[in-house]
Amino acid sequence: MSEILVIGHRNPDTDAICSAIGYAEFKRRTGMPKAVAARCGDLNDRINFVLHTFGVPAPKFVADVSPKVADVMQRKILSVRPDSTAAEALRLMDEKNLRILPVMDAGMKCRGLLSLFKLSKFLFPVVVQAANTREVLASLTSLAHTLDGQLVTGTEVEREEELILMIGAMGLETFAARLKRFPPEKCCVIVGDRLDIQNVAIRERVRVLVVTGGISASPEVIESARKHNVSVITSPHDTATTASLCRAAVAVHHVLNETFLCFRENASLAAVRDEATSSGYLAFPVLNAKGETVGILSKTDFLKTVSRKLILVDHNELSQAVQGADEVEIIEIIDHHRIGALATQQPILFRNEPVGSTSTIVADCFFRHGVELPRPIAGLLLAGVVSDTLNLTSPTTTPRDREILKQLEQISQVNAREFTEKLFASGSLLTLKPAPQAITTDCKEYAENGIKFSVAQIEEVGFDQFWKRKDELLAALEDYRAGKAYLFSTLLVTDVVTQCSLLLVVGDETYIRRIDYPRLEPGIYELRDVVSRKKQLLPYLTHCLREKDKGIKA
Repeated sequence: MSEILVIGHRNPDTDAICSAIGYAEFKRRTGMPKAVAARCGDLNDRINFVLHTFGVPAPKFVADVSPKVADVMQRKILSVRPDSTAAEALRLMDEKNLRILPVMDAGMKCRGLLSLFKLSKFLFPVVVQAANTREVLASLTSLAHTLDGQLVTGTEVEREEELILMIGAMGLETFAARLKRFPPEKCCVIVGDRLDIQNVAIRERVRVLVVTGGISASPEVIESARKHNVSVITSPHDTATTASLCRAAVAVHHVLNETFLCFRENASLAAVRDEATSSGYLAFPVLNAKGETVGILSKTDFLKTVSRKLILVDHNELSQAVQGADEVEIIEIIDHHRIGALATQQPILFRNEPVGSTSTIVADCFFRHGVELPRPIAGLLLAGVVSDTLNLTSPTTTPRDREILKQLEQISQVNAREFTEKLFASGSLLTLKPAPQAITTDCKEYAENGIKFSVAQIEEVGFDQFWKRKDELLAALEDYRAGKAYLFSTLLVTDVVTQCSLLLVVGDETYIRRIDYPRLEPGIYELRDVVSRKKQLLPYLTHCLREKDKGIKA
């Protein structure tokens, strides 16, 4: 996969989505054509409102970027059908230098694997099984096809049957006596231009007479064969070669390995590596969700390098990044949050600025480099700025945000104040979503000195819906905290009109006692003039955490 995914954090907000789309556009216009906007979480009503307003499709959804089986598997499947002959399979394996060949039915379902080792044992059995070399399981049609011969005359030529090979290379009397030791209806007599042997075989009503050496059966022999219900095949090969080829006329479904190991195309390479490498199989069919075979994975495919790359926007901590981000190359980070613990294998472009939104940084990239900013993208970036800064009223707002927003208004021809009103009126999480979904729609995980906790935020117009649902929100928050084993979890509900918030906290009691904002009810605190999770709430929460560790009151 050669795409470079420009992707925001889990549970993306408007700024994460808009900055991802905007920065992917910037990268494509500055020499990175494979840059693709992506997301690793669901969209909410406000994001959908923004995308619909400016006519821009949602970013590609990618739940996991870790290397998958589909990234390294061989998509061009070389296979044979169940009714193909062993000769056809061997020819293909020789041409393509294969040791394993899948057997596929018409519905692209793998019926089994054909191994060169098992085929060789079947066609050339050991000495103690040498008697088996005279046994052939095939139809007359497949027999003629395998020999590159011609079926001159015959009956029930498509019926698969067991045949006993007899070579007419001895004296007539000896041959006639030997022929009587086997059921004639099962005999396949292979002979050159010996007319006497041919006639005896026909008189005894053998199942099939194979005339070798590229010799045409005489009209008299063919007529006699028809009268005695004997089939006739002519072979262009000599008698020895013809005899050795006959066993390869068997249909491959008789000699395949029906037991095999297969994987799903979206399975993690790391998850299947040990199972695959420790198994005795050399190749593994790869299935899609419908059970169809879409590729073949070999043990050597695990050595391939997956070229997937990431550009992170609006976050820089792996705990907030798309699953599998630690297994692929991160080449850039564009963000405006605190710098968390993230190590890279090599130097990268890391642009982290103390501005109100990542969309501000992305818009500045266009302006600073003189790159044309399309009107719809300008509209998206405007939405990202007003969403993260509450239309420049948040304490995170900087003069740079104000300057960028004016330029975005001009290009998009959108009034920021009017748009902000429509944006926050476009969807209330507390009205539209169940409590478990509402508390996780914009939720981020943080780690401080090895302690993990979560901080979510919901922006509403007024607190009416909150007070109606406070109990179920607290219960959902506690369930979420317990499921993630966090020390504590918080939810900041912000009234964008009054610029005040309510804070819900659940978890460790010794930590909660450090919170000294006015408590309205158990687990609910009033935070006047607090609207920013990043600049106001998070620093306070980490301060309380440090004070808890010291054992003193905050």
